[in-house]
Amino acid sequence: MSTVAAEAALPLADRTITEVGELLRRREISSRELTEACLARIHRDGERLNTYLAVGEERALAAADAADARLAAGEGSDQPLLGIPYALKDIFVTRALDDAGLPDGGLPTTAGSRILEGYRSPYASSAEDRLSAVGAVLVGKTNCDEFAMGSSNENSAYGPVRNPWDESTVPGGSSGGSSAGVAGGQAYFALGTDTGGSIRQPASLTGTIGLKPTYGRVSRYGMIAFASSLDQCGPFTRSVRDCAQVLGALAGHDPRDSTSVDVPVPDYPAALNGEVRGMRLGVPREYFVAGMEPGVEAAVREAFRVLEGLGAEIVEVSLPSTDAGLATYYIIAPAEASANLARYDGVKYGLSAGEDDLLDNYLRTRGSGFGAEVKRRIMLGTYALSAGYYDAYYVKAQQVRTLIKAEFDKVLADVDALLAPTSPSVAFKIGAKTDDPLLMYLNDACTLPVNIAGLPGVSVPCGLSDGLPVGLQVIGRAFDEATILRVADAYERAAGFASLRPPTAHD
Repeated sequence: MSTVAAEAALPLADRTITEVGELLRRREISSRELTEACLARIHRDGERLNTYLAVGEERALAAADAADARLAAGEGSDQPLLGIPYALKDIFVTRALDDAGLPDGGLPTTAGSRILEGYRSPYASSAEDRLSAVGAVLVGKTNCDEFAMGSSNENSAYGPVRNPWDESTVPGGSSGGSSAGVAGGQAYFALGTDTGGSIRQPASLTGTIGLKPTYGRVSRYGMIAFASSLDQCGPFTRSVRDCAQVLGALAGHDPRDSTSVDVPVPDYPAALNGEVRGMRLGVPREYFVAGMEPGVEAAVREAFRVLEGLGAEIVEVSLPSTDAGLATYYIIAPAEASANLARYDGVKYGLSAGEDDLLDNYLRTRGSGFGAEVKRRIMLGTYALSAGYYDAYYVKAQQVRTLIKAEFDKVLADVDALLAPTSPSVAFKIGAKTDDPLLMYLNDACTLPVNIAGLPGVSVPCGLSDGLPVGLQVIGRAFDEATILRVADAYERAAGFASLRPPTAHD
């Protein structure tokens, strides 16, 4: 069955942006219908899967009607996201005050934490601003691991998210609500954040496309900070072409973000020509880590053969410092988290224990407001930054980070992109790894070196193992998202997994 025929056979809520966008522009369907289809899925599955922390139904329908009015007036031919419903991970602030500074019923922002329960931001993130400018329709805020700290979405203060492929399993984390929402037809795309794999890993576990752009490609303004030198915003979609369209709307310099880089933004969809013939694609031998599930390795290696059959040259390469990536990340990221989360003190905003004594208020607020994983990382980071340990741990980790980046640069000078597994396993049972933090951290072994080096990476579905999705990761040079999207698109077209959807995705 062709991709177009397969999509046409899918329920409306499970189709791609590309298909429903064409229907919108031909006026064969309305944005209101698309929004109602997503809201119907949220009503049906949202509470059971625990995908959303807030849904703005009235606002979404009003935005959809505004998009329909623009389409009726002949506008939007150059805006592929006009009228398309989407969701934001609840780590992005959403404007909840009117021009006079008064509450206007906007969506709250919690970062999945009790310490920000009910918080309403006076301003919007750059991501929301840019998507609003092109007419995308925000339906709600998705559940996530508290302050984006987790690999399974079990660390949310509001309960775990369930994977629509198997509701007894995790959707990955920390952006599990966004990945599960897109996989389950509750939004046509969603934004997540990726600090050590928190977009690509859940994309792998839910059979969606997940892109982590180059550090500095997409503005972090209004994105609640976990580890500022690692965090990056990116999309979940159902096709690579959809991903390219969303990245095109998000990418670009933002003077409000000091880490935003002023480099040209290419036409990402134009790069998707289906061709990889003559490209050299490297396979780092170190990414087939001990403990990788046989079904995962088999699916990924079969993906290599598909690309080779398309005319790409597959070569083995080495990134010898990969084994040091996990330790490096778990010094740098908690150290930055320790500094960033110091602002939640019960005084400025958010939860306050209401104690008269300032120190007691600090201790009680942070003690009751933060969850166990957040406290663990704050303590790890504070220890790594403390007198007597700073040079031994934090400085050493930064030196290893430089080495890891140099190894990537050397290898990528000889190949066009790298291929690797996204996750060493398929989705695992809820609760299976919560008592062993190190075992949980190992889920990101294949993704976090990319964050350490600041490079772009995308996960694309490459089949099933034990009935659950497996992801192929494509890693590229800095600011060369076009190449990795081109490789992922060519593979997607050839492999036949474009219509892969959870068994629950039906009306």
